[in-house]
Amino acid sequence: MALLNKRLIATAVAAFLSWNSIALADVADTLPDIGTTAGETLSINQELQMGDFYVRQLRASAPLIDDPLLTQYINGVGQRLVAHAWSVKTPFHFFLIQNDELNAFAFFGGNVVLHSALFRYTDNESQLASVMAHEISHVTQRHLARAMADQKSTAPLTWVGALGSILLAMANPQVGMAALTGTLAGSQQGVISFTQENEREADRIGLQVLQRSGFDPEAMPAFLQKLADQTRFSSTPPEILLTHPLPDSRLADARNRANQMPRLIVQSSQDFYFAKVRILAMYGSEQEKNQLDDVLSNYDKGNSREKLAATYGRAVMFMQAKSNDNAKRLITQLLSQQPTNPWFLDLATDIDIALKQPNQAVNRLTSIPNYAANPVLRVNLANAYLEAKHPAQALAILNRYTWDYPDDPIGWDLMVQATGDLGMTNEQRFAQAQGLALSGQLDQAIRALSDASGQEKTGSLAQQRYDARIDQLRVLQQRFRQYQKG
Repeated sequence: MALLNKRLIATAVAAFLSWNSIALADVADTLPDIGTTAGETLSINQELQMGDFYVRQLRASAPLIDDPLLTQYINGVGQRLVAHAWSVKTPFHFFLIQNDELNAFAFFGGNVVLHSALFRYTDNESQLASVMAHEISHVTQRHLARAMADQKSTAPLTWVGALGSILLAMANPQVGMAALTGTLAGSQQGVISFTQENEREADRIGLQVLQRSGFDPEAMPAFLQKLADQTRFSSTPPEILLTHPLPDSRLADARNRANQMPRLIVQSSQDFYFAKVRILAMYGSEQEKNQLDDVLSNYDKGNSREKLAATYGRAVMFMQAKSNDNAKRLITQLLSQQPTNPWFLDLATDIDIALKQPNQAVNRLTSIPNYAANPVLRVNLANAYLEAKHPAQALAILNRYTWDYPDDPIGWDLMVQATGDLGMTNEQRFAQAQGLALSGQLDQAIRALSDASGQEKTGSLAQQRYDARIDQLRVLQQRFRQYQKG
């Protein structure tokens, strides 16, 4: 059964075009003509709808990392790559999942998911970007829509029913495996064979995107070499590589293509190092946390960015261990060098709150010029106001924040607390409904809004607002019903 599960996961990964099975083709570096079959099977609007549906399922079932700093970082790198990609037909969104298995995948509507383990395996920002560029290319080339078009002529169109299970199995195997077992049997080989061509195409195009975006193209073969070494010398290589080995020819092709491009000497950004140590310290497995000391020791001997990240990483470790005085000593040292750095301010306010000094956190953030321009500082300040028992000030920030970032669950969670503290029961129900809707719990969201509407004066603006949102959610229910049936 264990081997069967691994094969099913591998098939799911192939179906969702995982970057791990990269194979470079001996073809010219020009965009291929993808034809009209993808458009005939699935329109761009349908892809966006399906992407919306499955993102909500992920929020409900997978361990997404809702960390404002990390979300801002990976979306910054992702949008830099998207800006240099061709055939971009949808907005792009990038998500992090807390998972120590090496993986990344893309799906409908410009959604790209990275496992947190990527930060453990990547040595530099260009390697991380190489994975993201490959996934972006799967989306721009509409590989899932093309796969559906191909499978429609050779097998029952089980894709819609299987996609949710595939996503869950990749993001959270314990949740998705039972459903996955029944949906993919019978067409595994056809899916794998088709997506090998997708992988060659996405890797070739992804390498171009990587180079045009100012990252080192040599990072792609370098990262593949790391995977090959682990497969060759480790008794327990990454699970996906058990059924998708990396032959030497694949590395040679990657090197040949990268060598034909101008070599770029690229230094990883400071944010990459901060993101890496933050993920290892706060979201890593026990094994990864145990390895963090070695990472920080190596950074102590590195360049100025690595040294700064080492101090920041130790401050995070102290805070995680509830050694707040030691954490405060280090973060004070860092703030003396960079007083407006959001990574430092975020940690400093968390330490203030842990030390029962929320007013100090408020003063720290409000003293930063133009703090409102940074969403990380805005959401931190709202939280600090709540901890300081000033819910009205928090609500003023959150009203604007949730308008600007309606898909951020953190904003709605804080809104629930602020409105509750102020005794605004119906507005609290509205905020709860927004959070429920983001995780696909539309029935519960509608019930919460109906409760709020029933408590308001008939015909009032508040009741009209709640009823209008109910109507919107019912439209979503109708739109998503076809995927739920599958």
